[in-house]
Amino acid sequence: MYKNHTTAELDEVIAQSVQAFHQYKKFSLKQRADFMRAIAVEIEALGDVLLTTAAEETNLPLARLTGERGRTMFQLNAYADATEGGDWLGASIDTANAERVPPKPDTRKMLVPLGPVVVFGASNFPFAYSTAGGDTATAFAAGCSVIVKAHPAHSKTSTLVASAIEKAAEKTNMPKGIFAHVYGSGFETGEHLTKHEAIKAVAFTGSFSGGKALFDWANQRENPIPVFAEMGSVNPVFLLPEKLAEETASLAKQMAGSVTLGVGQFCTNPGLMVAIDGAPLEQFLVDLKNEIEQIAPSAMLHAGISANYSEKLTAALAQKGVEVVGETSSQTTDIQGKVTVATVSADVFLANPVLHQEVFGPYSLIIKCKDKDQLLAVTKAMEGQLTCTLMATKNDINAFQDLLSEVREICGRLIFNNVPTGVEVALSMQHGGPYPASTDSRFTSVGADGIKRFARPLCYQNMDDEFLPTELQNANPLNINRTINNVLSKDKI
Repeated sequence: MYKNHTTAELDEVIAQSVQAFHQYKKFSLKQRADFMRAIAVEIEALGDVLLTTAAEETNLPLARLTGERGRTMFQLNAYADATEGGDWLGASIDTANAERVPPKPDTRKMLVPLGPVVVFGASNFPFAYSTAGGDTATAFAAGCSVIVKAHPAHSKTSTLVASAIEKAAEKTNMPKGIFAHVYGSGFETGEHLTKHEAIKAVAFTGSFSGGKALFDWANQRENPIPVFAEMGSVNPVFLLPEKLAEETASLAKQMAGSVTLGVGQFCTNPGLMVAIDGAPLEQFLVDLKNEIEQIAPSAMLHAGISANYSEKLTAALAQKGVEVVGETSSQTTDIQGKVTVATVSADVFLANPVLHQEVFGPYSLIIKCKDKDQLLAVTKAMEGQLTCTLMATKNDINAFQDLLSEVREICGRLIFNNVPTGVEVALSMQHGGPYPASTDSRFTSVGADGIKRFARPLCYQNMDDEFLPTELQNANPLNINRTINNVLSKDKI
């Protein structure tokens, strides 16, 4: 039903996207925002057929998909509001001073769109991180045209959402080619899109291997482009001594729920837990085992992810020194993810890089440290992460200041006494982290700051007011925030 696009077809799509971009970049912030709000309306209008289709393709329950659809519409509306508000533009003005020696010029700066953007849909979030997800929404917000490559695991769902975007584009009089939806089951499609000189940025949510391939292709071009790839992480949770001793059972319940949420198929799944060995940790393991064994296995997104999880889980458990703490007791089918938690000593973990790698699914490894110094050594051995979590009392925080300082260096989001699963759509959210969690830790893929990924700063010097972009004109007709001579203001000049 869904044929791979040929190279010639992709080139035609890209050519239309370029033409659309040159029109769309001139559209007002309000026009962009209205387009995004219209997409949300059209997604809702798809009704139950969208949910049932996604459920059939992904094995995700209807309740989860209903919530994700709501989040996707919220994102579109929230980013539309942010687009119109204009704060993301970073508009700044330094007025001229002819009496200064040498004379000071008039300079005005704001963000302008990069150009056509390619977005790769994510398998684990068929709505919120896929066809009309955050990457697509923020690219539209920045003033870019968008080409989405459908994820092969939910092509029908992606096509339905694409139809909603196309209807919204038509109803809001967007230029032809502002959005395109393409198919490709092999890597060739992604490579061609990424390497095409007309494409100016790529956004991706998925595996490290997929994101790294896109990053490498983008940098092999004559004119390299940014790839904003969120590639997952093991999201370590540090169970500090006083907190662990005081709330052993509740922490076990909390962590069991987080490890198994969505069958462990979240990029923020807690794949590692780190604690100092002793009686509280041993009791935690007993309680965690009891919690895990009560959780029924569930189907994973598709057979490929299930097979990959099984393969990596088997490899992790086969490593010397790794011991299973608990696993789902009921028999699982081929596509179901077997919930498993295991332990290993810090000595073994530090010596074995295999144990540092993500096992995408309902699995977590608990690292037993001898003391505070070894816990710090484990932290220093970790790669970049999307999140780090401290389960800690105030006394723990005061006693582990070195740990606090270290984890700040390796993560994009530092969490206190809460689980990492779940990402709030808010301006202050950071979803991204030091490599290899993402390819550029300066940016987020969640929240209005994500718009900045698809724009670049442009300075206008000594430009007559009538020729300036509306956002930088003296009268401030859009009434947006601007930094005027180092003071944030909505004033006219």
